Amino acid sequence: MDYELLAELLFPQVMETPADVEAEYPPRDLPEGAKVTRFAPSPTGFVHFGGLFPATIAERLAHQSGGVFYLRIEDTDAKREVEGAAEGLIRTLARYGVRFDEGAAIGESGTIVDRGAYGPYRQSQRAAIYHVFAKQLVREGKAYPVFTTREELEALNATDKKAEIKARDWENEQDFRREEQQKQRQFTIEEVQARLAAGDPFVLRLLADGDPEKKTPVTDLVRGKLEIPENDEDFVLLKSDGIPTYHFAHAVDDHLMGTTHVIRGEEWLPSLAKHIMLFRYLGFRMPKYMHISQIMRLDENGNKKKLSKRDMGANLDDYSRMGYAPACVCEYIMTLLNSNYEEWHAQNPEKPYTDFPFNIKKMSVSGCLFDFDKLNDVSKNVISRMSAEEVCAQVTEWALANDPDFGALLARNADYATAIFAIGRGGKKPRKDLATWADAKGYMGFFYDELFRVEDAYDEKFPKSDIRAALSAFLDTYDPADEMPVWFDKIKAVADKLGYASDMKAYKADPEAYRGNVADVSMFLRVAVTGKLNSPDMYAVMQILGADRVGARIKAMLQSL
Repeated sequence: MDYELLAELLFPQVMETPADVEAEYPPRDLPEGAKVTRFAPSPTGFVHFGGLFPATIAERLAHQSGGVFYLRIEDTDAKREVEGAAEGLIRTLARYGVRFDEGAAIGESGTIVDRGAYGPYRQSQRAAIYHVFAKQLVREGKAYPVFTTREELEALNATDKKAEIKARDWENEQDFRREEQQKQRQFTIEEVQARLAAGDPFVLRLLADGDPEKKTPVTDLVRGKLEIPENDEDFVLLKSDGIPTYHFAHAVDDHLMGTTHVIRGEEWLPSLAKHIMLFRYLGFRMPKYMHISQIMRLDENGNKKKLSKRDMGANLDDYSRMGYAPACVCEYIMTLLNSNYEEWHAQNPEKPYTDFPFNIKKMSVSGCLFDFDKLNDVSKNVISRMSAEEVCAQVTEWALANDPDFGALLARNADYATAIFAIGRGGKKPRKDLATWADAKGYMGFFYDELFRVEDAYDEKFPKSDIRAALSAFLDTYDPADEMPVWFDKIKAVADKLGYASDMKAYKADPEAYRGNVADVSMFLRVAVTGKLNSPDMYAVMQILGADRVGARIKAMLQSL
């Protein structure tokens, strides 16, 4: 076979050589040990929660080492591409603090632009580059065309492979594939010329030289040393429209863009032998691979299942609608990625998660279990460390988009709302009332007359006469100018007057000697003023509500009793 002639026949328009292309992508000038990583999603819909895992790992590895983290859009499958998905994923990743140094970005006009010297960063715009390397593989006898007319393609698609395998007594589908592969390898230059003259399309396949009986050693940074069977499949490099497959495109792009570490899901492990062969054929140094485990969830029977696209929490946009702060989701991911993150955070409670020294060796090989309860726990801790101003701003932004009436109440007086969120904030043991911004309305709604209602009832064990007497006595002495100790002393005095213990130690020593205790009296006031049995600090609540509204609510409760 005259491979030089074959290459010219298949790619007459390609004039550049691989050396020409490589000159346009010089090695990066980075400090020793710096890692170059990428996030390379396909724009086929929303950003999956699982996608934030490799993105976070890649970002941490690059930025902790003084390297580069870039975004590449792998949009070679036009049939699966969803309009606007690329722009959507860029905005979503930005919302979750995924910071790219270069790559695809949204420009001022709202369209995707390239930022960086190693683009284009959309694979659909790199076809000419792939064809240069494809031609070189043909020239070296490492790739060959397979022509298929439309009629032949339709017949091939209609073939029942399982029935044919059974009828021809093949042991398995591998034998079927190998026989078809041997047929496809047999062709002449004259046949190629005739097919091209007829306008028949072709796919370009790699001419595999592997023996599946032999093993190739490879080191995965998560899974350690592996031995995988050599590849003997002539897999497709270029489809009939000239667009590359993932296998070919990612090898060329990762090489030219200087990628040192590739983080991807374990579902790509079966393809690793193909990629090892492809990098060898191209003469490229293979990047280091990390195949991370799938994210699991528990089904209704307690069994582990893959977190699928249909599950709540799979779509990153779900978290925005549910009111999770991006920082909370990101910190939750860190707890899943590294087993020692929570220990580090306990020792460094004021530091952001980005200060955590991420370690590949601390990653789980068996996979992570997605758990909303754990997410809520992490989220409460994160929000408790935020300032009142920050919480107010984020709650208001979320509410205006998802609960406009509530958002309008907050926006009407930001200082008032901030004062509410400041209750119990700060110190060593801050309040942890909010897991999501959606929790804010239930937590603080009673501060607004438009939302106030009595939700909880008094325990029937307390006589209404006691409740009325306690509320009336408090009103008689209530002065909003009182400092908190004076305010509470007055509540104690009300308790003593009604035969309720003002001293909790005395009450615990002999509860039968009293009608109740001062905590019960406080509860009488709490329900009247907030409508709830549980609420933030009552002194702070009354200070924010003001004397008029406190008095009005207590009087309203007296009338209802």
